[in-house]
Amino acid sequence: MKVLACDGIHEDGLSLFRAAGWEVVVSDPIKDAAKLAKALAGVDAVLVRSATQVTAEAIADAPRLRVIGRAGAGVDTIDVDAATARGIAVMNAPDGNTLAAAEHALALLFALARHVPRADAGMKAGEWPKAGLTGFELEGKRLGIIGLGRIGSTVARKAHGIGMEVAAHDPFLPPAAAGKGSVPLKPLEELLAWADIVTLHIPRTKDTTHLLGEARLRAMKRGAYLVNAARGGLVDEAALLKLLDEGHLAGAALDTFATEPLPADSPLRAHPKLILTPHLGASTGEAQQAVSTILARQILDFVQTGAVAGCVNLPPLSAEAAREVGPWMPLMSALGRLASRLVHAPTRLQITYAGRTEALDTRPLTRLLVAALLGTASGRVTPVNALHEAAARGLTVAETVGGDGDGFDRLLRVRVEGNGDVREIEATLHRGPRVVRMDGAEIEFDPQAHLLLMRNEDRPGMIGLVGSHLGAAGINIVNFSLGAKGDGEALAAITVDRPVPEPQLLALRAIPGVLALEML
Repeated sequence: MKVLACDGIHEDGLSLFRAAGWEVVVSDPIKDAAKLAKALAGVDAVLVRSATQVTAEAIADAPRLRVIGRAGAGVDTIDVDAATARGIAVMNAPDGNTLAAAEHALALLFALARHVPRADAGMKAGEWPKAGLTGFELEGKRLGIIGLGRIGSTVARKAHGIGMEVAAHDPFLPPAAAGKGSVPLKPLEELLAWADIVTLHIPRTKDTTHLLGEARLRAMKRGAYLVNAARGGLVDEAALLKLLDEGHLAGAALDTFATEPLPADSPLRAHPKLILTPHLGASTGEAQQAVSTILARQILDFVQTGAVAGCVNLPPLSAEAAREVGPWMPLMSALGRLASRLVHAPTRLQITYAGRTEALDTRPLTRLLVAALLGTASGRVTPVNALHEAAARGLTVAETVGGDGDGFDRLLRVRVEGNGDVREIEATLHRGPRVVRMDGAEIEFDPQAHLLLMRNEDRPGMIGLVGSHLGAAGINIVNFSLGAKGDGEALAAITVDRPVPEPQLLALRAIPGVLALEML
């Protein structure tokens, strides 16, 4: 396995990959899509921060790439839709830099309140710039926080600690959440009119780009201040300059910009009411160490076990849900591969999770089964793009949760249809992963083992004939399960110790009474 680490990923995370036997390639930021595409050849995972842009063009021809990891929270520099379509997981590590980002926002707030940059610059220029640098106290001031996630909540807690009055608006929280926490929620326009200082802590999306345009900036209090240490593009920079020039806003502090690095001739650089820092929100040693190790562990777990912690384009799983789902994952993949051999051009898949299912998050399980079912066809299918690929290939996927487990604590029923074929499989984890019924016949086998699946006439001597042929070929039978279908036919699942070569398969199919036989 090979990982490409761009943008100065902390060594502690890279050492985890090396310890796991991965090849680690370290690179400076790669800003040209064609160069990045070339660098991704033969790479299984790529790690970036904010400098390297992972575009659709860059990943269009990266057949081995399984994971894109963002050492931080925002994934706006990654084309998540293109990655999803290619079946590539996109992971981030939002918790690792929470404290660093929150503290930097507060540092900017203090710098605004006391004119720290201008005072420092004047002193170093040989001046005594006391006149005109009268600041204001933060205690008792109103802080409006846009975005009450991990970072916004941390800012709120620390602002409370210095005596500020805090309220928030969060476009991603339902209205019912208002009043349930320690920070009151307000509609955006109401928050802007209420706050003395507004600070942003939301991701940049299509909906949040220029969230604060001229109209909303003008809706802020006259003489208010703005802090953006979240993402560039949330604030209309031209409108911000206009309102600073008019005196409607008293000042602003920006750590992120619509274009990064900020162009040398940007009018933002020269404005006296602006404090600028070069995207330093997550730039502490502690944060970089934390995000690199968190991300490395997530990627290693994903590749080794299929765990999806920190994955932004797969359904999230709590730790408790992951423990419930984990034992089912190998079974789902095995059943998907089995179903693909039974019905070669599936058009409908019905999955029923029966029995006790209240703690079972079925979303990743369904994706795993669909990915395995379609994986033998052309193109790349993973749990990330499985449902998208199913729709594109005309496969209808239906899921039912609940119902009678037929005596089992949990029972999985899979029905696959296509080209006039209908095949049904029932499986459970009781006494290990196993199929317990197929096409109405009571039959038990481990779908992960080397398996001969045989349909034969239901008459005496069939087991002996098949067993003799396998024995003569030196193939050991581990388990032989036979179930009558009730129509003069029987179904047999023969677990063997190794794959049966094609000449022996041809001989077995030639046995009188063998109607169909396939190595799975």
